[in-house]
Order: sequence, then C-alpha cells, then structure tokens
Amino acid sequence: MLQPNFTLSFLLPKYWLTWVGVTILYCISWLPFKFQLAMGRVIGRLFLKFASKRKHVALTNLTLCFPEKSEQEIQHILAKNFENTGIALFETGMGWWWPNWRVKRKVKVVGAHHLTEAQAAGNGVLALAMHNLCLEFGARGIGMSNPLVIFYRPHNNPLMEFFQHRGRGRANKYMLGKRDVKGLLRALNDKETCIYLPDQDYGRNKSLFVPFFAVKETASTTGTLIFASKKNTKTVMMVPRRNSDDSGYTLEVSAPLDNFPSGNEVQDLTRINQELEKAIMVQPEQYMWLHRRFKTRPNESDPSLY
Repeated sequence: MLQPNFTLSFLLPKYWLTWVGVTILYCISWLPFKFQLAMGRVIGRLFLKFASKRKHVALTNLTLCFPEKSEQEIQHILAKNFENTGIALFETGMGWWWPNWRVKRKVKVVGAHHLTEAQAAGNGVLALAMHNLCLEFGARGIGMSNPLVIFYRPHNNPLMEFFQHRGRGRANKYMLGKRDVKGLLRALNDKETCIYLPDQDYGRNKSLFVPFFAVKETASTTGTLIFASKKNTKTVMMVPRRNSDDSGYTLEVSAPLDNFPSGNEVQDLTRINQELEKAIMVQPEQYMWLHRRFKTRPNESDPSLY
C-alpha cells in the first residue's frame, strides 16, 4: 500500500514549477464546469498544433485500428481526441479537489449493484477499465459510493505523486503500485473492488499477441488472467464516459463476465480486447490514443509501427 507523505524537500527550487502548475490547476478547478470544458478544448487544439510527436503516435494508432475509415474521418477523430485530452487536464483537477456534493451532481453510475451483489456473495471484484481520458473523474465518482483499490503507476515526480495520491484517495480506499501483484491478490481475497487497466503495452514479458481492433498481433498482458483467476473473484468491465451533451459523466459497470477466465489464455485475452473495443467505439474520441499501444512487436526484429 502506497502512502506518500509531505516532506520539506518539496519546498526546494526543483519543485517550484510543479507548485506553480498545481496551484493554477487548483484555481481553475473552481471555475464553472462548462467553462473548464471550453478551456480544455482550446488547450487541446494547441496541443494538436505543437505536440508533433504525440500527434504522430495518435494518428498512427487510429490509422492502424481503423483502416476502413477515410483520411477525413481519421482526422476528425484525431482533432476531437486532442480536444478531449485538453479537457482531461481539468478533469484531473476536478477529480482531485471538487467537494463531494459537486461530484455527485455530475456523475451517474449505472450497474453499481453488480459490485455490491458480488461482494455480498463473498467475492472480490476485478474491475477492468480502460484509459478513457475522463477516468480520473470517473474513478472519483464511483469511489464515493463504491470505494476502490487502485492499481496504478506512481508518478515519477514525487510532489505530483503526493498530490495524485491525495486526490485519488479522497473517495477510494488505497493505492497499489503496478508491481505489487501480491498486494492486489490480497485485496481481492479481502473482497475489495480493485480497478485494473489491461489496455496498455506492458512489454513482451507476460504478454500474448492477440487482436486489438485491426492489429492482429497486439501485446496484451496476461496479468489480467492472474488476477481474474483468483479464487472467489468476479470480473466486470468499468467504463467511464463524458456525456456527449457535456451534462456530466456516466460510469457503467457491467455484469460479471461469464465463464471467465475459461482457461484458454489466447481466447480470454481476445475476449477482453473485444470488450475494450466495444467500450471504446461508443465514443472513440475519448480514448487515450496518445500512448504507443503497439510498441512491442511479435518479433524483436520487426520494425516499429511508429
């Protein structure tokens, strides 16, 4: 269990820029909701114009995943995706600092009974999420009624890690570093709801290559199956979305996946990727296309797709 504490070293000059950024984000978080969304879209457009490397990664991902779409359609999703990336910056501030009453007004959770029913039956719950750009705010929203154990990658900047931990901990139970496999297994044994994101490229080790959208051989972590195979564990999908009319957020929890895991690793990971695809396609512009999802190739000698 990670619990970073404030230290006097955070006052050193090397953290001053971080303090400035966090202070600005905190102040903006108190502005009207739709004004923040508008600001985020503007910042996202600027990001699209100047962040050429990230633009290249996102464009490559979209082109690989949707070969059937025209260049115009790809460019439209790309532009909207960067707008949503800008909005995600302010959603982080809202998720970390908004009071509970304000969060409740903006988040609707659908299917939360699947979590409580599974736990009442003596099960831990493995909640599989994806890197939707509004995940930070969505996790705060569901944590208010169903506190989560969060499996995550700690921030490289210790001061940002301190703020990240405090922000996420406002509504959730505790956080586990991404290497703490035993900790997550213990949490499932304690009948907790644990959020896990299987949709990134975690490298060749403990991965199988199965389809994800049109990319037939995508490195997909077998960690999902390690946790889902834990005795008395139910696996659900947990998908957050910003409503298309900007009225707020909907976080949907699926019923537990039946016959999962089945014992066939390729079949099971293919199924998870298919579930992720279905969730992403509802609002593809809200998915985090900026990460190099296909950086690990089936053969080490294969050329990079990027």
